[in-house]
Amino acid sequence: MFDTLPNSALDALDWKAEQLQPYLDDLLSRPLTAENVEAWLADWSALSRLVYEIYIRLSVATSVDTTDATAEARMNAFLDTIYPALMMGMNALNQKLLASGLKPAGFELPLRKIEVDAELFREKNIPLSAEVNRLNIEFDKVIGAQTVTWNGEEKTIAQMQPLLQEPDRSVREKAWRLMIERSLHDRDTLNGLWVKYMDLRGQIATNADAPDFRAYMWKSMKRFDYTPQDAETFHRAIEEVVVPAAKRLYERQQARLKLDTLRPWDVGGGPMGVKLDPQRREPIRPYQTVEQLETTLETIFNRVDPALGAYYRTMVDEKLLDLDNRKGKAPGGYCTTFYQAQRPFIFMNAVGLHEDVQTLLHEGGHAFHAFESFALPYIQQQDAPMEFAEVASMSMELLAAPYLTKDQGGFYSPEDAARARAEHLENLIRFWPYMAVVDAFQHWVYTNHKAASDPANCDAKWAELWDRFIQGIDYSGDPLLATARETGWHRKLHIFQNPFYYIEYGLAQLGAVQVWKNALSDQAKAVADYRKALALGGTTNLPGLFGAAGAKFGFDASLMQEAVDLVERTLEALDPA
Repeated sequence: MFDTLPNSALDALDWKAEQLQPYLDDLLSRPLTAENVEAWLADWSALSRLVYEIYIRLSVATSVDTTDATAEARMNAFLDTIYPALMMGMNALNQKLLASGLKPAGFELPLRKIEVDAELFREKNIPLSAEVNRLNIEFDKVIGAQTVTWNGEEKTIAQMQPLLQEPDRSVREKAWRLMIERSLHDRDTLNGLWVKYMDLRGQIATNADAPDFRAYMWKSMKRFDYTPQDAETFHRAIEEVVVPAAKRLYERQQARLKLDTLRPWDVGGGPMGVKLDPQRREPIRPYQTVEQLETTLETIFNRVDPALGAYYRTMVDEKLLDLDNRKGKAPGGYCTTFYQAQRPFIFMNAVGLHEDVQTLLHEGGHAFHAFESFALPYIQQQDAPMEFAEVASMSMELLAAPYLTKDQGGFYSPEDAARARAEHLENLIRFWPYMAVVDAFQHWVYTNHKAASDPANCDAKWAELWDRFIQGIDYSGDPLLATARETGWHRKLHIFQNPFYYIEYGLAQLGAVQVWKNALSDQAKAVADYRKALALGGTTNLPGLFGAAGAKFGFDASLMQEAVDLVERTLEALDPA
């Protein structure tokens, strides 16, 4: 065992390559046999947990404060020194295990992933990947610095979101225009970053002998259970089934608001914006302070399952939540894992909306996935496919729904809980078409590298896909509206930072609706099945993981129709016309 490893990654944030190398050399020098392979894998896992946690803690530091020069310098030092040695060493360990011919029990799927990593590895891609990470930091700095002045007060773009729920249409429009104008101020900067991303990703694919970056990423993301063609089938199913359902929602919204045309500020800023109440009631404000959000969620998680509530309590006690929005904080939300400490960490940007409740439920599902999989002996076994990792998070949003009312320990009166649930379910339907835009855009980008390296062509393709999948919101007759529509890809960080990581949400949402359907019949069994599936980590394939959770992994229109029918029936019960 590696008894000399630092006990905490916090003590190794400034590690140098020469401190890492002896451990790699030790693993590489050992004879590998059936008798010692489990001990060897345990030591490899221990080293990996430490070094990956160092990287993750450095990354978290750059996102909680994008202006922290010390954090950025530390991350750059890691990328310059530790990262190359780590990538080289991990590839050598992959090759050593494969060359041994050993197939440890419970390691079948991780071994297949290792084979892919070994196939794709190219030493000359290490500095390119490091440069992509630096671009990610630059992107976060650009977005994190975006603020506007509203009534004499500086506000972040996220802090402006509640204004898109205001009953006064003129307030909503003014806020929306101010936010878009500020975003467009960085248009040239983001276009410049995009060209750099494209150059790097194209070279990475070429170096790995892949025909294009899509083919490279499909392998890199270990998508063993479906193909690009299956993704396109999923797009068509969404176009056939969900686009008309979303259009019905927009038409209903327009009629209730008594408007001649529905503009983006009438639907919360766009298809994935905050929900605007068509009855012009005051926006739901579920909590007054972040502390109230934090403590109420603990009660809700305990109602779903006491073991999950205990996991969350651990996170609160150990200060593993960074929830409030502030200037200089990176956009979005995520849950990551401190592997050596065996603790998840949740990052988000709460601004007082019901969407914050949904985000913390969502990220809480990811955290519970991490906790449940910590019992697996090797870090490689904990690496669940993202398509199912998102089932963990999206299912939690739905499994928690019965406990949103104050009498169940939640936030709301029965009336407001119905509004909140309707908002969530409408967002399910609104999300699938938006997801299809994002995913189809990336399929085009990375199979048309030369054209997509020109941001103007990206604008045109995004607008084309927008019109295909988003129907019912009017962007016509105004230059700012038209520009906002075509530059929408600038406001989706996954496109810049996480290429091809988006269809996972759509597939997982389809799985989560099935988990929810089961819960409507037997909540306790559905939660138990959910937890059993999470505990499998990355030890089985997507059909197996979905099946363990009580769902089917699929792409077809019939499965999508069942899900949409359930959502629409429930919406009608919650919010009849």
